Amino acid sequence: MFYMHMNAIVAMIGMVAVLMLTRKWADNKRILMIIFSLCFLLLFSQKLLVFYAAFTVINYAGFVYLCRTTVWRKATFIFAIAANVIGVFLGVRLYVMGIFHNPLFDAIIYLGLIYNVLKVIDAYYFAYFFGKEGQVTAIDYANYLLFIPTFTSGPILKFRDFMADSKKPYSVDAALFEDSVKRIILGLFKKIVVVTWMTSIFDQVLKQDLHTHQSLFLLIWFYALIYFDFSGYSDMAIGFGRLMGYTMPENFKRPLFSPSMTQFWRNWHATLGDFFRDHIFMFFSRSAPSRWVASSLSVLIMVLIGLWHGFTWLYFFYGLYHGIILAIENIFKITTVNKKKVSKTYFYFRCLVTQALVTFSVIIYSSNYETVLRIYKGLLHFTR
Repeated sequence: MFYMHMNAIVAMIGMVAVLMLTRKWADNKRILMIIFSLCFLLLFSQKLLVFYAAFTVINYAGFVYLCRTTVWRKATFIFAIAANVIGVFLGVRLYVMGIFHNPLFDAIIYLGLIYNVLKVIDAYYFAYFFGKEGQVTAIDYANYLLFIPTFTSGPILKFRDFMADSKKPYSVDAALFEDSVKRIILGLFKKIVVVTWMTSIFDQVLKQDLHTHQSLFLLIWFYALIYFDFSGYSDMAIGFGRLMGYTMPENFKRPLFSPSMTQFWRNWHATLGDFFRDHIFMFFSRSAPSRWVASSLSVLIMVLIGLWHGFTWLYFFYGLYHGIILAIENIFKITTVNKKKVSKTYFYFRCLVTQALVTFSVIIYSSNYETVLRIYKGLLHFTR
């Protein structure tokens, strides 16, 4: 992640300063941002720059063709998405699993690629449904894909929102500047101080013989660690993104106060959940789906989200577990709770149940079979 490199942070601060000094130039953020992104990638890795230059050019050509063509539109649309998913997404996962090796590719090539494939897919959806009216310039398309603040881990930007921001002149007032700087400082504190400290505690407890109370502690502690880690990154990305003149969506919307799993996934890594809901439901169900169809799609979406994190049985069952809970909530119409119409006791009880269900499964994010199994087995050791 770029935010763990001080040089990268200094570079982004410098870019913000340049944008502020050139704010009277109407196209400053459009032109300067693409120059900044290309120079940033060049200094970070020449191989990464070459790869993303080719990746962007190829997908922009496909995007323009889909906007203009009047024949075989659906086939072109499906092929473009399949090419990215199969050629890129699966390639990344197979490389990480050690199954795929090629001298032209290494770990640096795959930096941020999973997130950027999702952005490419969103752009193809836009081209498919809007046609010629959806066409944009190469500079704006490249800025969308290569936007440095969200390059490695999101939040996932929507194509239409980013394009709308591109048409607006650069503008950052005092209130926005203050709020953005505070978000960046808060994110740095979470990542550098809180997460580092919490990781050391987690590792120390994990070395012990695990019994019920230690395993419960580790489950809860790891959940909090993941929250501070990812929300800290999101804080920095949102802060820098807004300082560069673009609207950044919130990725965490008080997920701890979610009265259902359905609401939790609208509040936790919200842009990822929104992406899969928007694109899966849009593709499979144009009209309002029945409860059973919605439940089935919920399972499919969560399994895909699980596999998106990694091609392992751990992530498959993680997605299936959450998908089944979402399906049950859909079937029994308990997907949400109106806080104003129920007692506080009932609302917070539902929140507690949701957090317990999440806490039980979130250890999967450790991506380590041995760690996960040790902690789950420790739950059954009631005595020393």
